[in-house]
Amino acid sequence: MNDKEDHKLVEARPYIYCPWCASALVEKEHDGRIRLRCPNCDFVWYRNPIPAAGAIIYQDGEILMVRRKYPPRIGDWTFPAGFMEYDEAPTECCIREIKEETGLEIKITGLFWNYAGHDDPRSNAVLMLYIAKIIGGVITPGDDAAEVQFFALDKTPSNIAFQAHRDAIVHFREYLKSGQFPAK
Repeated sequence: MNDKEDHKLVEARPYIYCPWCASALVEKEHDGRIRLRCPNCDFVWYRNPIPAAGAIIYQDGEILMVRRKYPPRIGDWTFPAGFMEYDEAPTECCIREIKEETGLEIKITGLFWNYAGHDDPRSNAVLMLYIAKIIGGVITPGDDAAEVQFFALDKTPSNIAFQAHRDAIVHFREYLKSGQFPAK
């Protein structure tokens, strides 16, 4: 399956009817943008990004990555991460996603950085990446992961699924050299 097929499979579709009163939505200016609005109850559809969280697990000079099992980008690699549930804090999401995808229990040691994810066809995402260490569990691919593997920082796979993850690898290399996050 190629990226165009992935996009067709999971692309978010705009609302047609108001989720509050079922009236047909119309395009109308709101807050300086054209947005879908309800002419009856004033509902406004804000197409906001979806928050996601994950971790950089660095151990013995290597980072932990997972190979994607499902679209989009089946077979490509990412940091273990996923979308937040409605009732979760970002750190709770991170811990849950690592456990689900890798079988590992982690302790978060700090926030690494936040990234905008504009190249996921399902949605625009905000990825919060933490630094974490393993405190238990056994490495086992699960949930969305077909494979879990450690990679040397200079030998990461060429097929990293999303730009935010590619950027994070570069930034993490720079962070290890300087002790500071690189200025953007």
